[in-house]
Amino acid sequence: MEDIKEKKLKLRREAESGISALRESDLDAKRSRIGKQLFEFANFREAETIFFYAGRGGQAAGESIISTCLNTGKEVVVPLFDPKRPENTRLLKINSVDTDLCTGAEGIGEPDPEKCKPMPFEKIDIAVIPGMAFDEKGGRLGSGTGRYDRLMPMLPDTARKVALAFEEQIFPLIPMEPHDKYVDIIITEKRIIYKI
Repeated sequence: MEDIKEKKLKLRREAESGISALRESDLDAKRSRIGKQLFEFANFREAETIFFYAGRGGQAAGESIISTCLNTGKEVVVPLFDPKRPENTRLLKINSVDTDLCTGAEGIGEPDPEKCKPMPFEKIDIAVIPGMAFDEKGGRLGSGTGRYDRLMPMLPDTARKVALAFEEQIFPLIPMEPHDKYVDIIITEKRIIYKI
C-alpha cells in the first residue's frame, strides 16, 4: 500500500515539475489550444450542462474556458465541497466567473452559495474532472484528497468524464487503487485521448 502512495507522490511531483518548468506564455498558449479542442469536441458541443471545477494556478482548465462556456450559452455548475461531510457535496450553477466564484477555505475557487442556485447531479451532460496526472487508459491521479473519486460516482452514467491536461501530465501508467476513478477522455494541447 505504501509503495503505491510513494509512486503517486512521485508522479505528482514530476507533473508539477514539468508544468512549473514552462513559461507562463507557453502555459497560456497550451490552455488556448486545449480550450479550442474542447469547444470543437462533439460531446461538448451537444452538451447543455457542463460540470467544471474552479482550478488552481498551473492547471489546464483556466477561468477563460469557463467564461467561454458561459458566453456560448452553456449552463456551468461547480462543486461546493463540505470538508467535514463529503457526501454533502452540492453542485451550484454559476453565471459569471467574476461574481459567482469566491476563494474557499483551502485557497481553491468555489461557487458562492449566496449567489448561486443548486443544480441536481442528474442534469450534468459532461463533467470536466481535474487531476495532476493521467495515463492513456483514463487512469487519473488527483491531489490526494479523494474528493473527485467520491464525487464521480454521483454523476449520471451518461455524463462523459473529461480531463483537460497538458502533455506534461500524461504518463505511461498511473497506479490505480480500487477507490480510484477513471476518466473517459483526456484533451491535451496536442490530442484527444479516448480511454482504451
